[in-house]
Amino acid sequence: MGYTHPLKRILRENQSLWDLESTRLAVRDAFTKVLLCGTSALGAEVYSSGTEDRVVFHTCKGRACSSCGARATSRWQRERWAALPDVQYKGITFTMPNVLWPLFRKRKIARLLPVLAAKTVEAWVRAKFGLKVGVMAIPHTFNGKLEFNAHVHVMVTAGGLETCGGWVPSVYYDVDALTCYWRRGVIRLLRASLRAGALVTELPAQVVEETLIQQENRWWSVKLQSLGSKEQFLRYAGRYARRPPIAQRRIIGISKQEIEFYAKDRRLRR
Repeated sequence: MGYTHPLKRILRENQSLWDLESTRLAVRDAFTKVLLCGTSALGAEVYSSGTEDRVVFHTCKGRACSSCGARATSRWQRERWAALPDVQYKGITFTMPNVLWPLFRKRKIARLLPVLAAKTVEAWVRAKFGLKVGVMAIPHTFNGKLEFNAHVHVMVTAGGLETCGGWVPSVYYDVDALTCYWRRGVIRLLRASLRAGALVTELPAQVVEETLIQQENRWWSVKLQSLGSKEQFLRYAGRYARRPPIAQRRIIGISKQEIEFYAKDRRLRR
């Protein structure tokens, strides 16, 4: 069945679970804005003619709001499109073994992943070819089923800038070499966080260290693809980086215990 403003309904019916002192203030503010969006609480504009009056309520302008987030996403995409050079691009997806995903549930550590991914690409290209490249890294902490899944999507220029200012239009990105750089960087990050007491885990430190040893000696998946132009990546990145995880139209069932929604089946491509 269809719902009118399903996100508002979900937040309103579960407000006792998120509107707490223990919840991050930014989260509470974002959810509150969604509930007030398009209501008299935010004010309104009144337009009058000789025959009728029309009241237009103010919107919240919040990223967490599906409607307001859509406008913010379009603006962000236009700004990035104008700022990025018109060259060919590559797309790189940096993943990690699923046993490491829970270690990135803490926001401060998860926010380091896109920085690490960008530095991985920059360091490898500089060491291999002596070039500077343009990189945009977008962190993902969920998959199509909204399950926690820490990974990073990267857009990088297919070529690079020489120290003399010349442009090399294309270089060969070695997936195996990038994987080694990425794997080493993630393990080092987790080890440093473990020693600093920054990891949120119920496992003893010794067990975590044993897990890291196992994972640094196994295969990791890093995928490379040709993007052609920047538009393809910006459409994809904007949907995840600037808006709620799923569109409201995909929500088809709401109860006190669960929320049912449509998810894309990537294997069947539908």
